[in-house]
Amino acid sequence: MAIATTAVQRGPMTLRDWGQLLLLGAIWGGSFFFARIAVAEMHPLVLVLFRVAIAAIALQLYLGIRGPSFRLAFPHAGLFFLLALANNVVPFSLIFAGQTALGAGVASMLNATTPFWTLILANALTADEKLSWNKLAGIGLGIAGTAVMIGPGLLAGLGGPVWAKFALIGASLSYAVALMIARRFKGVPSPVIATGQLTASTIIMIPVVLLTYGPAGLFSASPPVWTAVLALALLSTAFAYILYFNLVASAGATNASLVTLIVPASAILLGLLFLGERLALFEFCGMALIALGLLTIDGRLFGRR
Repeated sequence: MAIATTAVQRGPMTLRDWGQLLLLGAIWGGSFFFARIAVAEMHPLVLVLFRVAIAAIALQLYLGIRGPSFRLAFPHAGLFFLLALANNVVPFSLIFAGQTALGAGVASMLNATTPFWTLILANALTADEKLSWNKLAGIGLGIAGTAVMIGPGLLAGLGGPVWAKFALIGASLSYAVALMIARRFKGVPSPVIATGQLTASTIIMIPVVLLTYGPAGLFSASPPVWTAVLALALLSTAFAYILYFNLVASAGATNASLVTLIVPASAILLGLLFLGERLALFEFCGMALIALGLLTIDGRLFGRR
């Protein structure tokens, strides 16, 4: 999810920073694992509602105890609803729909293409984020990796339905748009932005779900599914935001962005161990290209050369 932060680079990461980074990657990777379990019984739109509503309540309580005041969000109410659509409602709906047919590992890796689409949009729509050599090379590798992951499915139906993969790409594009919107929250603390967008998402999703499905059967899922829903909302959304804020404050946004590389590894491992998922060779090749693209964009792989 997009979060507006000051993109500063700190010094070398401490052991505590690395611990927080690995934990955050495991938790966000777990979101694909929990979602894969939940969509087995719960419609994607209903799951979106419960994820944003429970997480919004948790973060409202967090702000009430720790601050800052949620009143800082009020002057930006309209912008929060726009961010809610681009950063929660649309991408969550597409991800959960795609995960009715895709495993956690493939879904997480396709979602990891968000930085590529963000750079393309930023280059087109902003004056201060133009493409550099590293970024162009990284985008090329990332798009190539995405094509490798989707291409065999177009030709022979391998690795899951193509529509589900495009749903995950659509979610990544939506996240990229959200990051452009998040740039407009000048001077608003990150915890308020996270809480505001989730609160607005809840307000949007309540009538959508009630008009589409009605109240009957909304709470009929089995206990294991409810456990996955609570983990998705409280652990992989509310707590993950708080952990991310702490990591950015101590290690800087650039170092924190390394979590993009850890999330797919976490999701793949969880899917392998607990869901019996297996990845085809072409999917591993596509993932390797995407990971190489992310490292190239970051500048750590070739920057010192």
